[in-house]
Formats: sequence, C-alpha cells, structure tokens
Amino acid sequence: MFKSKSKKDKTKEIITVRDVIQVDREILDNISSLIEIKAEKSLLNIFADLHTADIAEIINRLDTEDAKYAFSILNTEDASEVLLELDENIREKILKDITPDKISDIVDELETDDATDIVSELPEHVADHVLKTMDKEDSIEVKELLKYPEDSAGGIMSSDYVYVLNSATVKDAIKEIRKHADEYEHIYYVYVLTSEDKLIGVTSIKSLLINEPSKKVTSIMDEDLIYVTPEVDQEEVAQIMEKYDLVSIPVVDSDKVMLGRITIDDVVDVIHEEASEDMQRIAGLSEEQEQSDSFFRISRIRLPWLFVGLFGELMNALLLSNYQDMLIKFVIATFFFPVIMAVGGSSGTQAAIVMVRGFSTGDLWISESLKKLAKEFFVALLNGLVLSIVLFGITYYFFSDQLNFIIILSLSFTVVIVFATMIGAIIPIVLKKFGADPAIATGPFVTTLNDIIGLSVYLTFITIFVA
Repeated sequence: MFKSKSKKDKTKEIITVRDVIQVDREILDNISSLIEIKAEKSLLNIFADLHTADIAEIINRLDTEDAKYAFSILNTEDASEVLLELDENIREKILKDITPDKISDIVDELETDDATDIVSELPEHVADHVLKTMDKEDSIEVKELLKYPEDSAGGIMSSDYVYVLNSATVKDAIKEIRKHADEYEHIYYVYVLTSEDKLIGVTSIKSLLINEPSKKVTSIMDEDLIYVTPEVDQEEVAQIMEKYDLVSIPVVDSDKVMLGRITIDDVVDVIHEEASEDMQRIAGLSEEQEQSDSFFRISRIRLPWLFVGLFGELMNALLLSNYQDMLIKFVIATFFFPVIMAVGGSSGTQAAIVMVRGFSTGDLWISESLKKLAKEFFVALLNGLVLSIVLFGITYYFFSDQLNFIIILSLSFTVVIVFATMIGAIIPIVLKKFGADPAIATGPFVTTLNDIIGLSVYLTFITIFVA
C-alpha cells in the first residue's frame, strides 16, 4: 500500500514547522554555492532541519539545473513530499530527468489521490511503466482515479479511508484506526458500510473515544450524511465543505457505494487553485502557460486579449474621428477623455469582479440576478453622483468660465459610471447563463467595451448640449 510518514518523522516535522523559515536571497545563494561544489552532505544536513514545504520553496527558486540536483539527493520519502509542493513547471522538468523506476518508488510513498496527480502528469509510456511496477492493488486504485476529470470530486478524492461494516462495535472501529494509523496520513472519521459497500453512516474519532467499546457503531453513527458524487466539480466540493464546516467528505456513486473521501488539505489546494485561475482569467491568461519557460507559449495566450484591447481602442479612434470638427472647436472636451475612460473602466471592472466572485463562491444564483442588478444600479448611481459633484467642484475651480460645459461633463460622467457598472454586471450573468466562465468577462473585454460606450456617451452629450 501507499506509505506515509512514521510517527518519528511526524514528530520531527511538528518540531520543525514551529520554526518557520523565510526563504531569502542569502539562503538561496548559500545553497547554490553548495550545489556548485556538489557538497551533498552539507546540503542534506540543511534539508534535514527543514520542512519539506520549505525545501520545495527553495527548489522552486533555484536555477533549473540546481533544482534538479537538489531534488536528486533527497531520499525517496522526502522526495515524494517535496514533489507535491513544487510548481508544475519545475516538477515537469525534474520528472523528465528521473528514471521510471525511481518515479515508481516516489509514487509508492504517496496517498492515492496524490499518486494519481503525479501519474497523470507523466508521459504515457512512463505512466504505463510506473503503473506496472507499482503494487497491484495500488495500481488498480490509481487507474480507477485516473478515469475521473482532474477538476472533479473523483479527480481529487483519495481511496484511502477507514471503514467498518454495520455489524462492527466501537472496539472494532478503534482497532481499524490503529491498523491504518501509519498508512493513512489523515484520519478524521470512520465510515460505516454495508456488506455491499454502501455508505450508511459516519462516526468521528471523538465519538468512538467517549463511547463504550462494546457498543455497536450503528448506535453512535451519524446517519444525516453529506456526500458528493465523483462527477461534482471540485469548486462545488470546496463550497460544500466550507458551508458545512467539514474536514472530510465521502465520495459515493449513484447507489451510495463508497468510492473514496476528500480531505480538507485537498480542498485548501482547490481553493488556492480556483482563486489563482480566476485571477488569471480576469486578465485573460492561463496559469499553466504563464509558468512556461517558452516565450512563444506565453505570448500565444496573451496576444488574443491584447488584440481585443487593440481593436477596441481602434474603434475608439474611429469614434473620435467622427467628432473631429467638434473637438477642434471645443478642445477642452479632450482634456477629460482619460477621466471618463479610466473611471468608467474601473466601475465596470468592479461590478464584473463582484458578480464573478458571487458565482464562483455560490453566494449568487442566476435567479437572483435581477435583484443584484438593481442593487448595482443604485450603487452606481450613488457613486456617479458623488464623483460628479467632486468633478464639478474641481473643474469649476479651473474652468469657471465654462459653466455650461462643466454641468454637461458632470452629468455625462454620472451616466457613464451607471452604464459601465451595468455592463460589467450584466456580462458575467449572460456568460453564466450560457455555460461560459464568467471570469473571462473582466479584464480587457469589459474595460475596452466600457471605453467605447463611455466615450460615445460623453461625446454625444457634448455634441447635443454644448458644441
């Protein structure tokens, strides 16, 4: 079976983690110097006092060749823990330099969900070799997990869990916990199954400790089950666990047959991953490609959104050309283009981010969209009036002889903010309605669209009421 840390190793980690290090340039320079002279023993002495997460952070920041060497000197157990903490880009490079047999040894140290993540990243021929050289039972479990999409409940679940049959006693359950204590890294609950492996209840370790050993587990188990099926999206799993304050959640099939469990450490990773992904999409980027060393690959993902900005601003240029005669006669109107475009774009982006965040956390439903839009409208109107009053005061101080223009400028400013905010709020709703990711609504798309509409509103007001 997959291995986990011994009690001695865990104790060492607890002591080490109390002394959190701050990886800085001096530490990296010292380690790089030791790598340069291949001072393996000195490096291992340093690594021995560090948590594996700190070792991973150091390796992430080293040059590629230095990172490969630092990883190569680690023992198999530490290597398995470090590998999970590495950035995908550096992990891919390190795995390319490792023999399939060594990868098999490393994978054997991992829990099934982590092992599956590593195997899924390997080239097909290497993955096949690793699966063939693994323990047969473990190989079957990993192959089963590989069937599920990476971002689903099945893709992040572990098939390692402690269970007892419904005929078991409290004493039997405690015995099962002791049996798997060294094998499974996190044990929060004991699951109660029927002889057909159907989940019927769950009991916590606390419940087992405070009840008589002779009691049946069915008499103390919680039958009010919260569970997910393997096809549920990982983001939804995180929302469920957050909502119900769970540290672990079972994964079952349509017949409630137990398949595995998802623990809080996996969900924390999911939350971090989803947040990073949304931030990347807001800018029209891809985290995976941004970590690449290939200039062409990074350029390929950025260029489409820059083209959106380019063509959008070209439309602005064409729009301005239609007002050429008015602008020549009324030059003062051009002074406020940056104000209109910047504040309008910011208002739209703010609204879009609020909507995207609401959808991603599950706090906002499509059915509540009209209510949310009404709220955004009144917020935009209030913001627009406040900012317009400030703008009126400032512009009147400098251009008091242009009172008519200042009034129209302030009025159009309010209208632009309202329009921009509503566009920023509506686009994510439309995308969500049609099954697209609302996160792509922000960034260049909303900002550019709001520039066009903002200028159109402003120039139209000036043309009709001033020029």
